[in-house]
Amino acid sequence: MEVGGCRLEYEWVGVAKPGCPTLVFLHEGLGCIAVWRDFPQRLADATGCRTLVFSRRGYGNSDPVPGPRTARYMHEEALEVLPCLLQALGVEQPVLVGHSDGASIALIHAGSHPQGVAGVVVLAPHCWVEAEALAGIRRAGQVWRETDWPQRLGRHHRDGDRVFHDWHDTWLSEAFRDWNIEACLAGIAVPVLAIQGIQDEYATLRQIEVIAERVPAAVSLLKLADCGHSPHRDQPEAVIRAIVDYLRQLPQA
Repeated sequence: MEVGGCRLEYEWVGVAKPGCPTLVFLHEGLGCIAVWRDFPQRLADATGCRTLVFSRRGYGNSDPVPGPRTARYMHEEALEVLPCLLQALGVEQPVLVGHSDGASIALIHAGSHPQGVAGVVVLAPHCWVEAEALAGIRRAGQVWRETDWPQRLGRHHRDGDRVFHDWHDTWLSEAFRDWNIEACLAGIAVPVLAIQGIQDEYATLRQIEVIAERVPAAVSLLKLADCGHSPHRDQPEAVIRAIVDYLRQLPQA
C-alpha cells in the first residue's frame, strides 16, 4: 500500500481471537518481512493475536527512501510513517513488537502517542549511542567487505548495498553521535516488556535498564543468557513465553 508517496510491502499473519490486541512488528536496521523468518507466525499462533508485519521504506520490496538518510530517520518512521500506516490499515491500540532500530522506533512512537498503543515489546532496543554499538558496527563493516554477506543480504532487499550502508554509515557518522531517545521514555503510558541478550554485540544491558528507570508505566525486563543481539532468533522459545505472559497482564487482554 502507499504511505506518504512510498509503496510499502506488508503482510497479515494469524487470526485474531476475541479480546486479543493486534501485534505490529517493527524490524531491525537490516531487516524486512523476510528477515523475521517464521517468528511472527509462531508468536501469532502462541498468542492468538492478528499480526501485522511490514518492511519500512528502503527495505525488502518497499520503495526506497526519497533522498539521503538523516540522523532523525527513526523519528521520521515513528512519528510520520507509522501513524499513517496504522491509520490506513485501520489498526487501533496495537501492541508494538520492535527489534533493534525497530524497538527504538516503537519507543519513540509510544512516547509520542501515549493513548495510541496498548503495549510495547522491545528486543535489543537502542536508547542512545554506546561505544559498544559503534564497535559492533565497525566489525560488521569488516565482515561486509570480507565475506559473502552482501550477496546474502541482497536476497532480502531490492538494494541490499544501500540498506547496509544507510545503517552502517549513519550510525558511524558524527551527526548521529548525539542521537538519544531517553526523553521519549517519560511519555510512555503503557506497560513495556524489554528483552536483551547478555551477549548482545551491539549494546550493554544499560539500554533496557534505563527503560525501567525512565518509563512511568510498569516495565518488565528479561535478560537472556547465551543470547546476542537477536533474542527472537537465539532464544525464540523464551521470548515467546515472555510475550505470552506479558499480553495476559495487559488490561485489554
